This record gives sequence, structure tokens and C-alpha cells, in this order.
Amino acid sequence: MARRIDVTGADGVRLAAWEFGDPAKAGPDPGEAAAPDAPGVLLLHGLMGRASHWASTARRLSARHRAVALDQRGHGRSEKPPEGAFTRDAYVDDAEAALEQLGLGPAVLIGHAMGALTAWQLAAKRPDLVRGLVISDMRASALGGASQREWAEWFMSWPVPFATLADVRKWFGEDDPWVERPNPARGEFYAEVMAESPDGWRPVFDPGQMLRSRETWVHDAHWEELAQVRCPALVVRGLDGELGRAEAQEMVRVLPRGRYAEVADAGHLIHYDQPEAWLAAIEPFLDSLDEE
Repeated sequence: MARRIDVTGADGVRLAAWEFGDPAKAGPDPGEAAAPDAPGVLLLHGLMGRASHWASTARRLSARHRAVALDQRGHGRSEKPPEGAFTRDAYVDDAEAALEQLGLGPAVLIGHAMGALTAWQLAAKRPDLVRGLVISDMRASALGGASQREWAEWFMSWPVPFATLADVRKWFGEDDPWVERPNPARGEFYAEVMAESPDGWRPVFDPGQMLRSRETWVHDAHWEELAQVRCPALVVRGLDGELGRAEAQEMVRVLPRGRYAEVADAGHLIHYDQPEAWLAAIEPFLDSLDEE
């Protein structure tokens, strides 16, 4: 079951939040959804992602938490205003609005890639709303202009429209020049962000808006905001991901209450590549927060 909850973000942008667990129950039995007053968790996807990428994680966590995933502006079922703001402040303000309107705070924020950056920037801005933080494969260092140009060229290389979803899975899982070896999980990840149109399958987002979103953070380092996070924080990296071990461990050192976990045989999309190992990495951390 997926239940949509409408949220109003910054500048009145309409956002879609989703609960993927079963209807709330008060019982403590394993597999039952948590009661409505259970500790809150807000899950934030990365650039080009959508809330449904967190479905399996949210269902697992819903046994003990109220786990809600947000389609961020320009993504999923949320509004994609042509002239809308796709700044860091806008994304952070949207997440802040979601926590307040859903009554989740103080919550644990779980973010992947860009969503992780949003999460730690919000944790630094509003410590009263955030009691824990999970950072999944996001770097604190500046990526630079060359990275932005590579992404623009990558978007241009997509053979859209795709004739079928099978073609989507094959291209992103095997044929994409950014794929070093076949990765079916990556194919599934991108199939989730495609929608059928009259001429074939196209992304549910505007690539131009994705580049505008990315432009606002790739040129800057984000160590200062990381140091301002006062709640417990877990940095998770896939051994084959984009976040290197040295940088991850430096992030843990900079975080006042940082912890570290890594997942073997996982790349950037840790929760898709190794879903059980991903949960095994984050659940002890969440349990420790509940015991505080």
C-alpha cells in the first residue's frame, strides 16, 4: 500500500509525500506498522530519484517508525514549475515544511546523494526538528564545473524515448557508458523514474531542472554545514560508490557525533544494490537513537 499526503513546500510548490507501510496499528508484533505517534523518519531521494525508491526501506522501518518518503520538487509526483526555484534553500525549506506539516519532528532524516546534502543542511539549520541523520553516499567536497559538464553530456547521450521499459533497464543497466559492468539494480532504479508517453518512455523529470538543481551545490564544499550537525549521524558508503573511504571517514570526524558504516558489493545506489545489507547498516543506528 502507498498512501499519498500532500505537502506545501517553499513558494507554494505542491509536494507529494508517501507512506508505504501497512495501515497504522498499535500492536508491537513484528511486521505491523507503527502507531501514528511512533518516531518519525523522513526519507529524501537523490537527484533524479523519487519517493518510491525508498518503498522497501520505508516498509521495513514502518514496524517501529512512521516512515514517510518525499518526492522533492521537480521529482516524482511533486510539482515541476518551469520557472521554479531549484536552489539549495528551496530543497531544504521543502523538507522543513514536510517535517512540520506531517508532524514528524524531531525526526530521523535518511538521505541519498543530493537528498543527504539536503538532510544535513536541514539538521544544521533546525536541530529542533532532527534527532538523527543517515548520509548515504554523498560527498562533502566540491565536485567542480567539469563534473557538471559531464552530467550535461550524459543527459544528451540518453536514447530517449525508450521503446519499452525493458530497453530502459538494459540501457541503464548495461549499455550506458557510465556503467562499468552489468548492473540490473541500476536498470531497475531508472525504470522507476520513467513514464509512458505517446512516443515511448521518458523520464518523469526535466533534465534541465536536474542540471539547475545540481548547479547550486557542485561548485561548493559543504564541510562547514556538516560540522554544525549536532545530532548523531551515520555516514554510509558503498565500497564501489562515489564517496571514497578517506573522505567518508573525514566526514565522520567532522561530524560532532559521527559514525561510519560501509556496504560491500554496493555502488552509489546502496539501497538498490544491496537492500538487506543497507538495512543491516542503518537499523542498529536507528535502534540506538530509540534507546536514548
